[in-house]
Amino acid sequence: MDKTAEKNNTATVKKDRISIKLDIAGRFFNFRIKPEEEEMIRNASRLIKDKVGEYRKKYEKKDAQDALSMATLQFVLKMLDVTDKKQAVLDELDDLNASIENYLQKYEKK
Repeated sequence: MDKTAEKNNTATVKKDRISIKLDIAGRFFNFRIKPEEEEMIRNASRLIKDKVGEYRKKYEKKDAQDALSMATLQFVLKMLDVTDKKQAVLDELDDLNASIENYLQKYEKK
């Protein structure tokens, strides 16, 4: 691909994105995102803001970094829990699938 076509592809990719500004724990960040991601990203930002706010109230004498750290820890723990549960479900589905395949193989032999 020549450089002109490459620039046009880059420009197309940039046109498919929107700019948003989010307040996360008192700091503003600019993002260039796909329009279909906006709602999810804004919801995530809102959840962070709410959780950090809870920790700021709970530990008034600590700074914002402490509240952000505690909120991050809580979110990561939830994510790990969900990941573990998802893996357990996938393992159970694999076992169920193997049982069904074994049953079908026995049935086909009859």
